Order: sequence, then C-alpha cells, then structure tokens
Amino acid sequence: MARHSLFKGLGILCLSILVFFVAVFFYAYLTGGELEVLSLFGGDSVGVVEITGAIDGSDETIRNLKQFGEARGIKAVVVRIDSPGGGVAPTQEISEEIGKLKKKKPVIASLGSMATSGGYYIASACDQVVANAGTLTGSIGVIMELGNVEELLRKIGLKGYAIKSGPHKDIGSPLRPLSAEEKAILQSLVDNVHGQFVAAVAQGRRLPEEKVREIADGRVYSGEQAKALGLVDILGNMEAAINLAAKRGGIDGAPQVIQARRRDKGWLEDLLFSFLGKGWSAGESRGLRYEWSPSWVQ
Repeated sequence: MARHSLFKGLGILCLSILVFFVAVFFYAYLTGGELEVLSLFGGDSVGVVEITGAIDGSDETIRNLKQFGEARGIKAVVVRIDSPGGGVAPTQEISEEIGKLKKKKPVIASLGSMATSGGYYIASACDQVVANAGTLTGSIGVIMELGNVEELLRKIGLKGYAIKSGPHKDIGSPLRPLSAEEKAILQSLVDNVHGQFVAAVAQGRRLPEEKVREIADGRVYSGEQAKALGLVDILGNMEAAINLAAKRGGIDGAPQVIQARRRDKGWLEDLLFSFLGKGWSAGESRGLRYEWSPSWVQ
C-alpha cells in the first residue's frame, strides 16, 4: 500500500513537471518569450547579436535587437560584427534600430576579423566599439560597379535594344557606354550616399564631420590604427566586449551570455522536439542566411 502511494506520488510529480515544461514551451513558442524564460532561470544577462558575411538583409537582425530590447533580463547587448559590408538600405536600417536600442540599454560593438564599410557603419552606431588590434575595419566609402559587354556582343553577332520612357531610364546599361552626363549623375548619387555615411559615423563616434571626411577615402585600417583615429574605443576580443557590456549594464560578476537565435525555432522548441522527434515539428526552416550576394551599391 505504501509502495503504491509512493509510485502514485512520483507519477503526479513527474506529470506536474511535464505540464510545467510544456506550458513554458508554449509560452515561449507562441509569444517569443524564450529570452524571458532564459533570464528567469539564469538572472541578468548580456545578449549577443551576430552580423556575419555580406549585409544583404536586415529583418532577422532587427528582430533580434527588438527582442533583446524588450527582454527585462537582458541588461546590455553586444553586436558581434564580422562583415565586409553590403547593401546601403539594410545597413542603415540596422543602424537605426541600434539607435533605438541604445535608449533602453547599453550596446557594445565587437569587431571580429573584418568590420569594413557597412560593417563599420553599424559598429559606429553603438555606444562603444571594441576591436582586435589586427581587425580590418574602416573602408568608409561607397562603390558602384558597372560592366559593359558591348564589344563582346558585337564579336558574337548580338545586339541589344532598350525601349525607354526617359533618357536616363537605362542608365548603367551594360549594352552601351556611359555618357559624360550619366557619369556625373551616378557620381552625384555615390557622393550623396557617401555623405550620409560620413554623417552617420560623425554622429555615432561624436567626431567632427571634417575629421571623418579626411579619413573616409575608402581605405582599410587595422584595429590599432582605427583606435588612434578615434574609430575604435578599446582593443580587445569578444570576451572584453561582453565584460564591458556587463559593466555598463550594471551586472556584477561574470555575466550570463544569451545568443540571439538565428532560426525560426527557438531553443526550447529544439529541446522539446529533440525528445518528441522531428515528426512533431511543423516544418524545418533554415531561417535567414548570410551569404555573399553582390549588390549594386555597397
């Protein structure tokens, strides 16, 4: 009788634990509250958002930044950048979101092997920038690369035609050379976007625009050179950036680090489905990927 009561009690306990974890799972899955769940069990944390490879989209990074901004347990955020840059618009969108996040909690940039062009644009929006001495960074500039295949088509006996509504509708067409007027138009466009870059760095780094313009000729700097120029605050690795973020976020001792998820499924969903089997999943998704995709303006 006593043994039966013991087994019955253990069964009720196991069932209660299972119900608890299932409830937590559905809370995280349906509300995106897995960050709150993690911080609930782990305490105050530093969130890490990675920007890797060519910047050809902003949706995932912005979503991660928003989640960290709303999570009460995340006291500071590190943006880890290892990127050669990418599209102008997604770079500016990410930078703008970092500006919003900075109003809520500290944001520290950690530069990996490379954080050039758009990668540095994003870093300059953070409260402080930490780079390795040998990090390749800078390259503050804009490039537009166009090709011309007119001679090649002529050799193989092909011709191309453009029916257009205005004289500049096919500007940059590979089927014909650029006119002097068109070169001036495109140069004006590049100069305008470059001015936006210079202004963003000057604002983020609290430097005079004239000083930024002097070093914004597209050249690449080492982390050590960038620090001497005022583009980087501290020389150090990822751990140094996390510790700095924790200190600025008011975290005592070694901080817990929470990595932003890069897939549609969260950590708790992965855990649950690892026990239930893949057949229970609503579908596999690799999520967004950072792959090199040459863009028109970088």
